[in-house]
Amino acid sequence: MPRLFDPDLTLQNVKSLSPAALAYIGDAVFELFVRSHLLMPARKIHDFHLDVVSHVKAEAQASLAQKIRPILSEDEEDIFRRARNSAMGKPKRVSLQIYQQATGFEALLGYLYLTNQKRLEELLEAIQDC
Repeated sequence: MPRLFDPDLTLQNVKSLSPAALAYIGDAVFELFVRSHLLMPARKIHDFHLDVVSHVKAEAQASLAQKIRPILSEDEEDIFRRARNSAMGKPKRVSLQIYQQATGFEALLGYLYLTNQKRLEELLEAIQDC
């Protein structure tokens, strides 16, 4: 995955980002991953969109988070937990617990995208098997 961000972004800078900022990036990373994997076979854009939404919605992300947690390193688990615990908004259509799990998942992906794309690819490959 090519780096599409500031190459001068340091680990210290990334670690200083809020969990919400990491989740913001992680949401985009995950949606692009899902879109690229569901692109084929060719179909109507509306059908493609519905399929993508079913994979990137909070419930699906929360489920994936629980499946990959056993293979997370201590640092990765810490990023996940910090983001999960910071998500205290009022979600509109899901429970707070699902929202928190999804936020932790997105933040972890965002963190790995910015710090360790090889590990990000490993986790995304593990997700494909779920």
